[in-house]
Amino acid sequence: MPKMKTNSSAKKRFKLTGSGRLKRGGANHTHRLRRKSRKAKLRNRGTKLVHKSEENRIKLLLGIGG
Repeated sequence: MPKMKTNSSAKKRFKLTGSGRLKRGGANHTHRLRRKSRKAKLRNRGTKLVHKSEENRIKLLLGIGG
């Protein structure tokens, strides 16, 4: 059986933490920032953790298992 390929788009978007959770970038912070409040822009900065219900699907795309 051949090796499973890692999904290229997923490997660019997600990183594994030391505890095995997945990090993702925050959304809504690339354009149309003039209409968003300062509070909204601060909230959307940085990285967040992937929700537990989505973790197994993304781990399969990354070839980590599930």
